[in-house]
Amino acid sequence: MSTTSIWRRKASQTYFPTLQEEITTEVVVIGGGITGVTLALNLAEQGRSVVLLEARNIGSGSTGNSTGNLYETVSHGIHAIVDRWDSDVARTVTIGRRHALEQIESRAEKYEIDCGFRRCSLYRYATSDDAKEFLEREYPASLEAALPVRQEEKLPFPLLHLCGPVVVLENQAQFDPHAYVSGLARISAGKGCRIFENARVVELDTSKRIVYTEKGKVNAKEIVLATHSPIDFHLVQAEMIVNREYGIAARIERSSFPPGIFWEKGTEQLSIRNLEVDQQTFLISVGGAYKTGQEDATANLDRLEAATRTYFKRCEIAFRWSAQNYRAADDLPYIGRDASGCFVATGFQTDGLVYGTLAAAIIADEIGGSNNVFASLYKADRFSPIKGAKGMAEETKGVLTSLVKDYLLGQEIMPLSRLMPNTAAMVEFENETLAVYRDKNGRLYAVSPVCTHLKCKVHWNDVESSWDCPCHGSRFAPDGTIIEGPATEPLTQKFLHKR
Repeated sequence: MSTTSIWRRKASQTYFPTLQEEITTEVVVIGGGITGVTLALNLAEQGRSVVLLEARNIGSGSTGNSTGNLYETVSHGIHAIVDRWDSDVARTVTIGRRHALEQIESRAEKYEIDCGFRRCSLYRYATSDDAKEFLEREYPASLEAALPVRQEEKLPFPLLHLCGPVVVLENQAQFDPHAYVSGLARISAGKGCRIFENARVVELDTSKRIVYTEKGKVNAKEIVLATHSPIDFHLVQAEMIVNREYGIAARIERSSFPPGIFWEKGTEQLSIRNLEVDQQTFLISVGGAYKTGQEDATANLDRLEAATRTYFKRCEIAFRWSAQNYRAADDLPYIGRDASGCFVATGFQTDGLVYGTLAAAIIADEIGGSNNVFASLYKADRFSPIKGAKGMAEETKGVLTSLVKDYLLGQEIMPLSRLMPNTAAMVEFENETLAVYRDKNGRLYAVSPVCTHLKCKVHWNDVESSWDCPCHGSRFAPDGTIIEGPATEPLTQKFLHKR
């Protein structure tokens, strides 16, 4: 099954070189998503020397697998921030996000980036009686957070099971995230930033400020981990819940669905929008969050497709993909210097396009010696045991459950002879348990099932053909190579001497 997003499928490649030398710079930025690339441009505009390292291709991670929606509120509900913090914090969050959204619009216009930026309304609505409470809390909280919301009785399209009023937030936006980030990368390179693709970081020496890739080395005054989750071991990983969300793009009749951001709260949680590209119209639908490595990926994708067909029964699904997100225990991202003196930007949940832009502004200001009014709210070395207790307990429970299940109870073992093509399983071979995948041609890939990050055991993701760690979200290809951190070492390859 192909799992390429609609943005990346139609995107032009950037073709930056890989790093094969030792270089010295003022700032090294690790990660080529919206956070890293925006930061690289911010720093280049300050006149600083910058090196950006991307493990794969620019925009190939969560940025290129997002919905392309831009908004001042937060997807999990601004009432969660009002309840956990207060209305002043919620207002600061929305004001900061508004500034970031305006920067995206300004840069798309200034640099003439063909990313389809458009302003539109955001609609939140309930499709079940149980979900009505969410909207009843969200509307007054949005007003407290100084969001220009109103209530309406109907959506701009017919919906059979609409429960209660619709909360409408005007003047939000949408764009093509991959096209935008690719455009920013080219502009950054033109301003002197050195960008390297296929330059995965394999080791950090934070005390000496040295970054090692597979074939090169960077010496820097400042290190920025714009990697969604900090690579290697980091204290904030214990405070974040790791989820994957699945997305699809289905062909529909032209102009059959109105422009806008539509967030359904009900049995399923959907984010829906339309996209017109190459004289075709698509309905983009992204489902709720599922814990990485702990749930059935195929079942989750099937539920998303079924929920999407309640809007268009005969739609043709053309693209399927997923993205990973990290939820901070206290609902606010971690942005700024950490205990090692490096910079991190993580915990964005599903709101990373705007938060990433804001994070880049905060970090650039701190490196440049300026005070950013939003920096204190998101500081990376904060610890909120009371406000974050529920989130920390949820993450701890998930990790412990996985450890108990896999180490004490054991994962299900399958005889190697029963492993069919295009399937994977834990296999007992010569008194050792291996994670084995058999491809469509019968070739076997065998690796250690122990994640190289913190030694949890990986689980097979049959949608994306990957081994996913249920503890902190590291993901590996069938041959053990790293797809996604925080792990910096691949799964150990094993060799089968017979089939």
